[in-house]
This record gives sequence, C-alpha cells and structure tokens, in this order.
Amino acid sequence: MADESKTKTESNEIKKMEEKKVEHKVEVKQEPKKEGKKEVKVVKKEETIAKGTNLHASMKQCMYICRFIKHKSIDDAIKDLEDVILYKKIVPFKGEIPHRKGKIMSGRYPINVSKLFIPMLKTLKGNVLANQMELDKTRIYFASACYASRPSKKGGGRFKRANVVLKAKEVAK
Repeated sequence: MADESKTKTESNEIKKMEEKKVEHKVEVKQEPKKEGKKEVKVVKKEETIAKGTNLHASMKQCMYICRFIKHKSIDDAIKDLEDVILYKKIVPFKGEIPHRKGKIMSGRYPINVSKLFIPMLKTLKGNVLANQMELDKTRIYFASACYASRPSKKGGGRFKRANVVLKAKEVAK
C-alpha cells in the first residue's frame, strides 16, 4: 500500500510540474526585418594559396613542374602546361634523362602530373580574383612539392603521392 501511495504522489507531482511548464510559456516578439543591406568589407590580401593534397603523382615530377612554373603568371603557367600535354614544350629534368633539341639540356613530358596541376592553377586564379588582386600583376612566387602519406600496395610496394602548395603574390613591375 505504501508503494501505491508513493506512485500516486509522484504522478500528482509530475502533473503539477507539467501544468507549471504550460503556465510559463513565453511569447517571442518578432521584430520587423530591416530592409537595409549589410555592407561587406573585403580586405585585400597580399597573397593567395592553392593546395593539392594526396595527388596521385610522383613527388619528383611535381618538384620539377613546380620549378618550371615558378615566377610565371598564372595564365602563362596554364598555357605552358597545356603545351606540355600536347608535346610542344618540355619540362626540364635532371639526372640520367635523354637530351632534347633546343636550349634545354634534358627534360620530359609529365602529362598526367600536368593534368593535375592545371585545376590547381585555375583554383589559384580564382583565389586571386576573389581576393581582389590584379591578375596581370600576380606571379607564382612559391611552388613546393613534398611527400604525402603513401598507402601500401599488394606485395609491400608503395603508391606515389605528393602534396603541392602554390602561392601567388602581386609584384610591382
């Protein structure tokens, strides 16, 4: 009997608490929306960055392409890499690589890596425009490639992976 009286009193207390909650409803007044537009202040930045992480490319080829496009405008770099894809321009390499005709000593046509770099350069170009920098005056002043985490293949080998960072800055002529 004692248990029944406890449950009744508990249920009565719960009902009272629920009634109190209902009594304390707060009405929220909605203020009319202001029709004035918010002014967005855009701060002009000095440099822009584009990163490529875990690219399926050889770090060595990425390093030589970074050296190839450094100190060029973004449009010139994109044009040069498109010429590499069409076998019209050579990326200078070092080591035991065959010599090429012209002023260059040795080089190759890293086509697949060039196809990975072109979207990164387009991203860098978009970042330059978003940061209100002048596209004609910007140059790629920093291009770097380093090893990324390399997952294992079947048989204990490693896949090729690279991280690439490109930075552009306005240069006074």
